[in-house]
Amino acid sequence: MSVRKKWKIQRALGLELPGLGKPGALEKRNYPPGQHGKARKPKISQFGAQLREKQKLLFHYGIREEQLRRFVRNAKSRQPKNWIEALIGLLERRLDNVVFRLGFARSMAAARQLVSHGHLLVNGRRETIGSMVLDPGAVVQLSERANQWETTQAARKAPRLPLPSFLQFEESPDAMERGVLLSVPDSRHIPFEFNTSQVAEYYAKRGV
Repeated sequence: MSVRKKWKIQRALGLELPGLGKPGALEKRNYPPGQHGKARKPKISQFGAQLREKQKLLFHYGIREEQLRRFVRNAKSRQPKNWIEALIGLLERRLDNVVFRLGFARSMAAARQLVSHGHLLVNGRRETIGSMVLDPGAVVQLSERANQWETTQAARKAPRLPLPSFLQFEESPDAMERGVLLSVPDSRHIPFEFNTSQVAEYYAKRGV
């Protein structure tokens, strides 16, 4: 996805999505894209509001609609009465997201590429599936090769987001940074403005 498209998405939604990795989209043009972007914003319908909140999840986590629906069904099977919190817990515990939140990559796309190319170890084992959901206690680290790259070193020196409370770094004798998943995150840990009830209503009406 091009930088221009990333900025266009964020301007359309009216906020920056850290997962896209390109800050500053709203600094100069704090209005929707298009010919009439500067005009008064029309009132958004209930469906439009629900759709916008769902799109935030799709674009920030870099997933497709079919993937999100699978996560919704999984969350409902785990926690039927409060499945939206279970959903956030699943999304935030995806390996690619944990890599991003640890500051090993500057965007979700970069984090997913690190994983798919075999540069991440989980509990000492090489993993290549970014969508895998980690359990509390999982230890995540870069491969020795990736740890030496300028791109990963630069990302760790200036992470896109501060380290969330459900993660921590642990000391290691080989000087390799290792992140530990401490607990299951919830909607408080989403790194952007988000309305959980809108997404819950969206999928409730569609019988997902």
